[in-house]
Amino acid sequence: MDAYFYIIMTVGLISSGICLVAGILKRAPNDVTILSVAAVELTLVIYLVGSIIRVVAGEPIAGEAWEFWGYLATAMLLPPAAVYWSILERTRWSNFVLAAVGVTALVMAARMNQIWY
Repeated sequence: MDAYFYIIMTVGLISSGICLVAGILKRAPNDVTILSVAAVELTLVIYLVGSIIRVVAGEPIAGEAWEFWGYLATAMLLPPAAVYWSILERTRWSNFVLAAVGVTALVMAARMNQIWY
């Protein structure tokens, strides 16, 4: 596991926790929950840039490259989709959709780490 994984794990779990608590408290999505998901997206962008730099520097991906980039692209599409959902449906249930993003990003980062090494 590399530092990118641990950063995504930390940010993802904090984001999921914030969104879960907001959903349990029956609150509509707000700036805090949406910004926590934006933080997950930011960590994924940092992971993307770091991965590009590592590949350009000559570090090979041990597994299939298309699988790694596919996981990364999918993980990066989830936060904007969840935020879009939460803006359209302003109910407490949208917070649970937002909470799923952090956990999903964590699982996908773990898989990307397996593919890389």
